[in-house]
Amino acid sequence: MTLQELLDFLRQCHRGAPFLFFNGNTFAEVARRSTDALLAEFPLARRREASSLVAHYVAGVLDEQSLVLGLDSLTETMDFKPQDRVKTLRGTTRGTILRVLPDGRVVWQPDGSATELTALPETLLKE
Repeated sequence: MTLQELLDFLRQCHRGAPFLFFNGNTFAEVARRSTDALLAEFPLARRREASSLVAHYVAGVLDEQSLVLGLDSLTETMDFKPQDRVKTLRGTTRGTILRVLPDGRVVWQPDGSATELTALPETLLKE
């Protein structure tokens, strides 16, 4: 069974919540935990974002296309170069990569700031 098939099954079960004594959130939690287990090698922040996406999909708040796009962006390997445009996982801060350090970390500068921040590449997304 693929992850998508599992999520579709859980979504159908969630829709049957009135017949399951309104325990629909249980299905969203199963989706969260399954995703967390499948993405165990990913950083915690990305696992949390992915778990949130699948839970919202199962609950019917997020459509399938948004789910797929979100999971694709969270699971792609980041290969940053100077001048790449990036944003934080939640998209609240955007900026530009200044340089890549020998240990793989990146130094980036948020838009409108003179501050240089150092981050793991897993904590940023390309724009």
